[in-house]
Amino acid sequence: MTQFLVLAKAPVPGRVKTRLCPPWTYEQAAQVAAAALSDTLVTVGSAPAASRTLVVDGSYPAPPGWQTLPQRGGPLSDRLTGAFSDAGGDSAVLLGMDTPQVTADMLEDAGDYAGADATLGLAEDGGWWTLGLRDRSHAEVLRKIPTSTDRTGQLTLAALRDRGLRVRLLPVLRDVDTVADARSVATLCRPESSFRAAVEALRHEC
Repeated sequence: MTQFLVLAKAPVPGRVKTRLCPPWTYEQAAQVAAAALSDTLVTVGSAPAASRTLVVDGSYPAPPGWQTLPQRGGPLSDRLTGAFSDAGGDSAVLLGMDTPQVTADMLEDAGDYAGADATLGLAEDGGWWTLGLRDRSHAEVLRKIPTSTDRTGQLTLAALRDRGLRVRLLPVLRDVDTVADARSVATLCRPESSFRAAVEALRHEC
């Protein structure tokens, strides 16, 4: 079994999900972010794993049995690389907090390296929502890849393949950047989802 790393930002108003503002307030955006993170941690907690680590910017309590690591580095590319580097073990799957619709089956698939050296889940906006590496050291390729662009996912895929890695692609998911994203993703979440409830509570706000 592989280990799972959840890269997250503490849901502090004004510091998280600011692209939801307006129409939502900073406080409302932080509530939605907290719900997305909660759902992600619950799902990762239900997937088979060697270990689970919350790699956090700020302060946020990890679930029982989890480890916590601080994010380090300035640009996101450095923080992604640092998360893989600071983790123990040989292999690791990293995901963020922006795809609360992810399922345990998807994550189990992400950690299955049979016939592959890496697994990659691309995002609809051109980025990626998860990356699994049989050998964590290959995360060094991430340092040179621009993040938050409509080519980030394809550039990551190309960089991994240029390194000689066999990459297995996972389902493409929509991550949450805008209110339209949040509403669409909420419909894909399980009925008991905290994220779904948080978004539905704001449906008349804009």
